[in-house]
Amino acid sequence: MAKQSAVPFSALPERVRIVEVGPRDGLQNEARSVPADVKIEFINRLSKTGLEVVETTSFVSPRWIPQLADADEVFRGIDKADGVAYPVLVPNVAGMERALAAGAREVAVFTAASETFNRKNINASIAESIDRFEPVLEMAKANDVRVRAYISCVLGCPYEGDIKPEAVAPIAERLIAMGCYEISLGDTIGVGTPLAARRLVQVVQESVDISQLAVHFHDTRGQALANILACVEIGVAVVDASVTGLGGCPYANGAPGNVATEEVVYMLNGMGIETGVDLDTLVDAGLYISEALGRLPTSDLAKLQQDKPSPDVDTGFNKF
Repeated sequence: MAKQSAVPFSALPERVRIVEVGPRDGLQNEARSVPADVKIEFINRLSKTGLEVVETTSFVSPRWIPQLADADEVFRGIDKADGVAYPVLVPNVAGMERALAAGAREVAVFTAASETFNRKNINASIAESIDRFEPVLEMAKANDVRVRAYISCVLGCPYEGDIKPEAVAPIAERLIAMGCYEISLGDTIGVGTPLAARRLVQVVQESVDISQLAVHFHDTRGQALANILACVEIGVAVVDASVTGLGGCPYANGAPGNVATEEVVYMLNGMGIETGVDLDTLVDAGLYISEALGRLPTSDLAKLQQDKPSPDVDTGFNKF
């Protein structure tokens, strides 16, 4: 293996934008139904943390994700703070129509870098899934709505094994050409390690400017923070995260979930990188949703403050 050259600290961004995905990616696989008013309160609390982006819900068929059947109620019910974007996931034209009717100003579309995963997840090839985005992008342009794109399984697939960065780059390039403003590179099953994550970004940025790339790591094997650091060191300035590590991939047995937002913010603070996020308020939001779900917070940082009293709210769940 060739020796890796040192990374100059001048490549570090001065500011990193955190995309909070807890309300959507974090809650979508919860087995018990989370009441809409709890989701709304959760999002409202996140809106007060200084986060610039809070992904709110998904306008997908309730048959596929029953947890998000209340997408319209939740999106309309939240207090939309100035300076905060509230993107929603849309799988197709029908989802886009619902999102527009609800007043969404930013949406996200999704595909994968693995043909097998894509077929099992959405019953379409990679090419077919991207073709479905064409009318969505047209509708977005006509309504002045921004579109973000997710690419799943960028480092590994539960069916195909390792995924080469060279397979990811052309997908990202095409999505940008179609009109997406940003590509989130998702390590869906959490198999990535720092050098692999860094090489992924280095290869993809040959086709897509690094300012248009975000990273989305799951902490299945405890590598998420290290992977984020490896990517931030070469200039990545957008990171997806989920408060208290909510979420996970149903294809990854025992996956603890997304990387915890509070731990990402703590790390970046220690590096002198600005996020604009108030850590205490963020931790409180994580404690709120953990209590609402009837369990202890999963992130180590939140556990340190779990004895801090939370407001007594009627969530419909047993409190821990």
